[in-house]
Amino acid sequence: MGSCSSVCDFILEYDTPRIVLIKNRKVGMINRVVQLAILAYVIGWVLVWQKGYQEFDSTIGSVTTKVKGITITNSSPHEEYIWDAADYVIPSQQENSFFVMTNFILTKNQTQGRCPELPNESTRCKSDTDCPAGQHSSHSNGILTGKCIHYDVNVKTCEIFAWCPVENDTVIPNPAILGAAENFTVLIKNSITFPKFNFSKRNILTNATASYLKSCIFNRNTDPFCPIFRLGDMVQEAREDFQKLAVQGGVMGILIEWNCNLDQSSSKCIPKYVFRRLDNKDFAATVSPGYNFRFAKYFVNLNGIEVRTLFKTYGIRFEVEVFGQATILCDIIVLYFLKKSKYYKEKKYKYVEDYELGIESED
Repeated sequence: MGSCSSVCDFILEYDTPRIVLIKNRKVGMINRVVQLAILAYVIGWVLVWQKGYQEFDSTIGSVTTKVKGITITNSSPHEEYIWDAADYVIPSQQENSFFVMTNFILTKNQTQGRCPELPNESTRCKSDTDCPAGQHSSHSNGILTGKCIHYDVNVKTCEIFAWCPVENDTVIPNPAILGAAENFTVLIKNSITFPKFNFSKRNILTNATASYLKSCIFNRNTDPFCPIFRLGDMVQEAREDFQKLAVQGGVMGILIEWNCNLDQSSSKCIPKYVFRRLDNKDFAATVSPGYNFRFAKYFVNLNGIEVRTLFKTYGIRFEVEVFGQATILCDIIVLYFLKKSKYYKEKKYKYVEDYELGIESED
């Protein structure tokens, strides 16, 4: 019976809030100051500074590149030679980057055998005792055989077992052999997605046609949406001299920024391109400046001997970085402020006599 009575009381009871109106300037001032502080925090910090009225998501993207261009070299000792993308883009595909060869030192017809080491402070010798057999260092071209032999008429160096003749990279070609790479172009295909909002887009706009892509070249003023870039233009935008950069190489950054307001039309979500040099360009103050590496092409001659052509390659490595964020309005939360009029209070709430700091108010 007791439990049934409690349930009935709970169902049938009615409650209404009470309002106490305190007529005191000091208390009222403190109340308004607190309200203003809360309002300033919500509007100034949460909404304006932190943009709490928006949701954010970072981009996830993929990049593929295709370099095109042809040039010819006919200067000694390289004779007449046609170069296309298969020759100067090494390797043909990389993740979010590509390398274009602009200069090189060529050592032809190397075979494994015995020959004198390049002369320097550690390889010059006077007798065999200066060349202990079997020794080598990370800077050697081969392994010492234990003999001291003539490098030329005036200089003797230690004999090594190596790919002979050894490479001589003391003089770098200047101007760069493939300085014409300045006019090569690269097609950059970038696809991005904002997974939180299920939104995807490409840097090749939907209205682009095949004929347009065959003729356009990116220009920030006249054609800012073309995905084909001239290498020389990118280097120039980074305030660098392509021909100087091509001699010893370097690293360039291609920054693709996607900042999209998804409350607006998707056509306004477009990429912004920025070009910067990433390596240290102060060669005088930099040990091992530029960008270079070696690779070889192997073949077997008519005598059945393995032969290689060694390339010490200088060039520009282009790093493509994609970043950005999308914003969209949050679900709107509507705040209702209670009316302060006496009429409203009398209608909505049970009237309560006014108090002033706990003391009965005047009639």
